[in-house]
This record gives sequence, structure tokens and C-alpha cells, in this order.
Amino acid sequence: MTAPTVTPTAPTAAPGRRRPRRTTLLTAALGAALVAIALLAAGVGAYDIPLGDILASLAHRLGLGGHPLDRVPESVLWNVRLPRVVLALLVGGSLGCAGTLMQGVFGNPLAEPGVIGVSSGGAVGAVGCIVLGLDAFGSWTVTVFAFAAGLLTVFAVYALARSGGRTEVVTLVLTGVAVNAFCGALIGIFLFTADSAAINQVTFWQLGSLAQATWGKVLGVLPFAVVGLAVAPLYARRLDLLALGEKPARHLGVDVERMRLTLITVVALLTAAAVSVSGVIGFVGLIVPHLLRMAAGPGHRFLLPAGILGGALVLAAGDLAARTVAQPAELPLGVLTALIGSPFFFWLLRRTRSRQGGWA
Repeated sequence: MTAPTVTPTAPTAAPGRRRPRRTTLLTAALGAALVAIALLAAGVGAYDIPLGDILASLAHRLGLGGHPLDRVPESVLWNVRLPRVVLALLVGGSLGCAGTLMQGVFGNPLAEPGVIGVSSGGAVGAVGCIVLGLDAFGSWTVTVFAFAAGLLTVFAVYALARSGGRTEVVTLVLTGVAVNAFCGALIGIFLFTADSAAINQVTFWQLGSLAQATWGKVLGVLPFAVVGLAVAPLYARRLDLLALGEKPARHLGVDVERMRLTLITVVALLTAAAVSVSGVIGFVGLIVPHLLRMAAGPGHRFLLPAGILGGALVLAAGDLAARTVAQPAELPLGVLTALIGSPFFFWLLRRTRSRQGGWA
């Protein structure tokens, strides 16, 4: 009786090994696409600038050789295009990161930064400033008031939702809904008392735009974006543990309440800074984390850095489309993101409902 022969089989790659490779490739692809869209946005417009000239001018400014451009293209590139591109990257990255954090903290894939009132609060600050004709900080007045009002609104929502030293997610969401409605009423009162010039300015701000980008606004957003984007990835592991549920996360050593307060503060800083310079731009924080989660799973070690890159990519591409699709006119960026984001949101609702078999 002969022993059975065993045919050796090639080892199969474990799913855990494939996923890191996929996330690495996706992150690299997002980074490459971001560089490409930034260079394209810097060159395309009413005055086209060739890619070679852009690279030469950048190299010259960085002391790496290259050469300066003629007066007009140099001025267009450095005073108009690049501030707008950099601001789009900062605002988009901030909104993408804030949306990823919100969905992780709330444990809800439909959460986005506006839920906690930061966008509506910032809008109240900006609208009130415009209608009342305030000018305490010169050209920075609207930005400062929008930022301060956005932060105050978030902390008011958190304080109202907190009870017995704890904050329930459902209570926080419902409080945010009520505060958003109240902010909408305040904006309506301001508009009722405003003159036509103020109404036009308010409308332009609420529709969202990067048309007034300057290096000053870039520097105004940069500190908050750097702090928020640096802190967020440090909580990736704890967000993964929170996805198991609050009680399991606590048993595993996560201070859920402290983490929630910290991350809501980070979201407030990122979103308030973004809204203060760009106006209300919705759906970026909702769409980007979902697309990434569908592509590579729910791990926050990938989602948080990829959310930053993805948000920056989406907003840079959106801003490029907003100023080129209807030349010489410019579409409001917030309107464009809403036109694209709303159908995605409806599709997401139907997909979630069909997978869960209902909402109960």
C-alpha cells in the first residue's frame, strides 16, 4: 500500500496582506492625482500658462534653478492662481478630514460636519457682519466673525447635549438639528432687514466660492488646518476601537467622552476655518469618506490621511470646473458640490436601506 502523494500548492496571499497593499496604492494614487490637478488648475483659465513655465517659476522661487516668467504670467500665477489652488487644497483637505472624523465619532456613515452646527453658525456670523456693516478687522472682518460664530455654535451644541458628564450621540445630533434650524431663522431675520447690496454679498458668501482667495487667507487658514490635520491621524486606532461600540471601546482603555470632545473640537476648528474663507461648501465631508470606505474598508489609519488627500482633490477639481465650465462666468463652488453631492447622497440612502432591509 503506497502512501498518498501530496501535491504542493502555491501559498495564497492573506487578505490582511492584500489590504495594506491596496491602501498604499490608493494613497499613492490620490497623492499623484492631487499633484496633477493642482498643476492643471494653476495653468488653466482665462490666461493659460504652460506646465513648463509653471515648473520653471516654482523652481526659481524655491531656489532650485528655473527662471522667472514675464510680468503678466508671473503675476497671474503667484497672485491669482496659486493662492486659489493652495486655498482649495487646505479647505478641501480640512473638510474631508472633518467628515471622516464625524463619521467615526458618531458611528454613522451619514454624518458630516454641518450636523454639529459649525457651518450654520459660521453663516450667522458672516451674514450678521455683512448686514450690520461691521468693519472691526478691516478686510478680515467677515472671516473672523464667521470663524468665531462657528466655534461658539459647536460648543453651544455640545454643552446643550451634555448631561450627567456624558454626551449621547443621538442627543448631540438632535441638538445640532435644532441649533441649525435656529441659525437658519437668524439668517432669515438678517436678510429681512438687509438692503439689496448686503443681500447680494450674503448670497455670494452662502453659495460658496474661492474667487477671493489671497495669500493672506491661506495664512489665516493654515495654522488651524496644520493643527487639525496633524492631530486627527493620532486617533485612528481609537476610532477603530470605537467602531466596536462604546462599551467595548471603554473596556479596551479608550476614554470615549474625552476623545469625543477632542475630535469634535478638531472638527470645529477645521470646518470653521474652512467656512470662514470659502463660505458654505457642502457634501465634501460626506462624499469623500464614503468613497474611500467603499474602496478600501473602514480602517481609520487609511481613511484619515486618505480623507485629507481626497477632500483636497475633490475641491481642487471642483474649483477648476467652477471657473472653467461656464467661462467667462464662474459657477458658485458650493452649488457645484451640492449638484454632484445630492444625487450621491440619495443613492447612498437607497443603498444603505436596501442592505439593511429597512431603517428600523
